Amino acid sequence: MTPRILLLAGEASGDKHGAGVVRALKARYPDSEFVGLGGPLMQAQGVELMVGLEQLAVMGFVEVAFRLLFFWKLERRIHSLLDGGTIDLVIPIDYPGFNLRAARAAHRRGIPVLYYIAPQVWAWKPGRAAKIAEYADRLAVILPFETEVFEAAGAAVTFVGHPLLDLAGPETTELEFRRRWGLHAERPILALMPGSRRQEIDRHLDIFVRAAALVREKHPDLQSVLARASPVPLTALDGRGLPVVEDARTLLAYSRAALVKSGTGTLEAALEGTPFITVYRTHPLTYALARRLMNTDRIGLANLVADEAVVPEVIQREATPERLAELLEPLLVEGSRERTEMVAGLGRIRGSLGSAGASERVAALAAELLDSA
Repeated sequence: MTPRILLLAGEASGDKHGAGVVRALKARYPDSEFVGLGGPLMQAQGVELMVGLEQLAVMGFVEVAFRLLFFWKLERRIHSLLDGGTIDLVIPIDYPGFNLRAARAAHRRGIPVLYYIAPQVWAWKPGRAAKIAEYADRLAVILPFETEVFEAAGAAVTFVGHPLLDLAGPETTELEFRRRWGLHAERPILALMPGSRRQEIDRHLDIFVRAAALVREKHPDLQSVLARASPVPLTALDGRGLPVVEDARTLLAYSRAALVKSGTGTLEAALEGTPFITVYRTHPLTYALARRLMNTDRIGLANLVADEAVVPEVIQREATPERLAELLEPLLVEGSRERTEMVAGLGRIRGSLGSAGASERVAALAAELLDSA
């Protein structure tokens, strides 16, 4: 069998997890072909990219509105590909607005759909759960509480565990890591993770850097290090006088604490047991609309998984350098109550995320659909 599979990832985390699925599928179907949307990791696995992350990494109602023509044209290209009769399976990966429409288009053409990493409809639009159940032949979820949500909507859903558990720990020693990126051999590290989209960098970078400077007034030996996601050009982080590292997961493993933009990075920090603060700022109108739609008081994935406020969440105008520095300071002190309690909470989060092997489980679900087709 030589399947041709369409994968649709619109952000850095989807690119990472999509690459793992492609790797697992190639082990089952060595001659398989892959086409779709994604980034450098999926491309390195042999996916023929129609569009890259630099054009797709847009988030927010207002921000997307400025790109409607681009996305309309991209949808037409996807529809044309589906109409060609060469696609055997469609795997949308998160990226809810665009991918839900793509799933509907595939479903209407009789092409099997395996939706991987379900959109967070339980937080934003519960009515979408029924749409996903209708359009997706199988749904692979990565958060344990999502199974009940989507089963209630009628979906054929499987909890596959979180794909971050598939990633091995640091491949280098701490000393080797520090030498590679030009970091001081002994000074404690504060990781700054402002985001993977340019709009997130614009809204978070300045306050992160200023907060780090304030914290250093009490901890002068602290070294602040910026993490750069692959879609973000290096020039966007230049000029701050701080080292820039491209291996965020290893950076977190060797950091005393972190400032993390809300998103997948919060789970990466949780898995490494690194105390952190969750931060998010967006366009004021986008935030106002989101607050009207949200069905949860928490935004951080780590807190959502824990079902408790393990990590402070600082949002919109509350996210000032002064406030972030105030919250960070006790997390940098070994043995402090705040640090001890958070580390224990992060351990509980890790235990809730299942076991390694998510990519292989998704590949097995894909094989079932391909074989039955």
